[in-house]
Amino acid sequence: MKYPTKQAFRPAWDDYFMSMAYMAAERSTCDRLRSGAILVKDKRVIGSGYNGSPPKMEHCDDVGHLMHEGHCIRTLHAEENTLLQAARLGTSTNGSTIYSIYSPCYHCLKKLIAGGVKRIVAAHVYRDTRVSDACVEAGVMYDRYTPNGEWLDYLVELYKILPREKTSEVKSSDTGEKNYESE
Repeated sequence: MKYPTKQAFRPAWDDYFMSMAYMAAERSTCDRLRSGAILVKDKRVIGSGYNGSPPKMEHCDDVGHLMHEGHCIRTLHAEENTLLQAARLGTSTNGSTIYSIYSPCYHCLKKLIAGGVKRIVAAHVYRDTRVSDACVEAGVMYDRYTPNGEWLDYLVELYKILPREKTSEVKSSDTGEKNYESE
């Protein structure tokens, strides 16, 4: 693999974690809103999530939406999934920060507050503008994310150099078996 000849760009923490939230959103299985979130404590990821159905349940992208009062209820929201992942792993969310592509809906906000999340970083406002007022009331920091342009430019260049051609025969070091992969 070829790497950029210039020195690597070391992103600020907010840029780093928000990039992960955008990548998590690519796993989303509901086309009404593809969102992702990353839960962080002490600069370490403790949970990640995206809008998607619970394990072993059908996905909107496969069977359509399950609508109730104008909302799709088939999926969990990205913020819920981050909290649930941390809970399944037995990790406290008290004092954590969540990075989310969209500001949380009011229901998710209540769960984040109850879970001890102390900071919310969102790239876009999602429908309910009361979220920022509720954060003030609950003592939760709410920051709108503005990406660093240099970081975005670096990501574009980085992804341009990723291999696009078909990968030839790859030998697994564990089993000695030959695997064939393509794009």
